[in-house]
Amino acid sequence: MVTTAGRFILASASPRRIELLTLLGLRFEIIPSNVDEKFMKGEAPRDHVLRLSEEKAKKVAAIHPEAWVMGADTIVIINGDILGKPRTPEEAREMLAKLSGQVHTVFTGFAVARKNADILIRDAVLSSVRFREIPEDEMAWYIRSREPYDKAGGYAVQGMGAFFIKEIHGSYTNVMGLPLCEVVDVLKRIGAIGFAGVSNGIKSEV
Repeated sequence: MVTTAGRFILASASPRRIELLTLLGLRFEIIPSNVDEKFMKGEAPRDHVLRLSEEKAKKVAAIHPEAWVMGADTIVIINGDILGKPRTPEEAREMLAKLSGQVHTVFTGFAVARKNADILIRDAVLSSVRFREIPEDEMAWYIRSREPYDKAGGYAVQGMGAFFIKEIHGSYTNVMGLPLCEVVDVLKRIGAIGFAGVSNGIKSEV
């Protein structure tokens, strides 16, 4: 069992991030930050996800200063183009056509804040994903499903879209939306979490 040193809040309503933290057995609350996710002019992808994850964490931490708050942001980049979440079948088709047979990059930034302890830690992780060529019948089938429309890049690595993927270099969970390896390392280092049966000075609060 994972223990927490106080309240833990995920500043996101992302089903993938909720699923991943639940997989750890972590007890947490969900309070979306609702920050503006637009790019700033000239902003590099890594800087973008770092800035937004920090803004999300700090916005919720300002309201709940005693809690550990984690914000995160994920983007998909291919040939310099940023792929957001498609809103229509036409946008989903356009994104999948760009990804078909190509390698793209997934950046996820995450930040952990605890305002009353003056703690703010942030990091960004990069993964590369290679798609196979997507035949027209498969593309048409996929965009008729509900899956593409709330995911950056228009696909779900953990869902039906998995069969488009030939290989991944880097963190799989990063492509889902939260690099668990790096997140756990940070949370343990700052004393936010511990693991049952291991003495690390953390008192579990539920």
